[in-house]
Amino acid sequence: MKIAGFDIGGANTDLAVIDFEDGEIKNIEVDFAYLPMWSDNDELSRVLLELIDSICSVSEIDAVGISMTAELVDAYDTKKEGVLDVVEKCEKTFECPIAYVGIDGMLSKDEIERTPLKAAAANWVATAQIATLISDNCIFIDTGSTTTDIIPIKDGKECALGKSDFDRSATGELVYTGTLRTNLASFLDTVELNGKEYRVASELFAQTADVYTVLDLITQDDYICDTFDGEGKSKIECARRIARVVCADLEMLSMDDIASMCEFIHQKQVEQIADGLRQVHETQNLDLIVTTGLGKDILDRKAAELLGLEVKSMGDILTDDECTVAPAVGTAVMMEKYVN
Repeated sequence: MKIAGFDIGGANTDLAVIDFEDGEIKNIEVDFAYLPMWSDNDELSRVLLELIDSICSVSEIDAVGISMTAELVDAYDTKKEGVLDVVEKCEKTFECPIAYVGIDGMLSKDEIERTPLKAAAANWVATAQIATLISDNCIFIDTGSTTTDIIPIKDGKECALGKSDFDRSATGELVYTGTLRTNLASFLDTVELNGKEYRVASELFAQTADVYTVLDLITQDDYICDTFDGEGKSKIECARRIARVVCADLEMLSMDDIASMCEFIHQKQVEQIADGLRQVHETQNLDLIVTTGLGKDILDRKAAELLGLEVKSMGDILTDDECTVAPAVGTAVMMEKYVN
């Protein structure tokens, strides 16, 4: 059986196609596409089909599972509207069996229509399926391009105190910070440079992808989102954007200055994630941290180590590419169980 699992985010749509034999995973292939749902949600159907076509023929797919976080984008007045729009577009795209990840498990179209908010930002439920393959008692951290999920698992089941993004933002289980698309001004008040503190400009000048490009922690292929100024993604162009954060330019700051700023910014984002992790750790008394997502080594491992916690990586059982789309992998796993 060949199952497609999609994770439809506000900025990125991820895909995992998994071949199952007697319930066991025999092969995983993954892909993703940058799709800004706040402006291009009418392109969703096309992107879903193109992603599958990059791996296999759509006719080979036996069932499709969907998780989503795109309902929060400001193209929709409410999250309910967003969920129902994504469901409608997916139902029109595929003829095979299709179901959706909800906070209580997989849901049919009819169930979603009765309780749409159960599917809103429930992709962390799918990621938990993979984390349990490493440990039945742990906290998994998944930092993607935009957000960080910090989810406790006990006895093989997720036990998050919050079920919605709104609730999880109060429990430490959602930290709205990511490896690529996070505005630096959202988590910085000042930047230290050459023994001085400089207050930052609260503008859309630079994002975390610029920082991690300068530090060689991501590749050009990883930098899949748009830049804030519409310019390129080279190291010098990233540095130029970062200089603006302190109202400077590259005639005022050297590349060594920019690198020093980036190291400081990196540490501040690690501390931001560690603050959420500390809250979950103190609430749940779980000492093992399982990391995944694009930020698993860049941010999550360092946050766990900052707190003195044991760390394992989903990279022990998945490739780096599979870790980057872990919710899509988990969605396919949940869908296989649902149809069988």
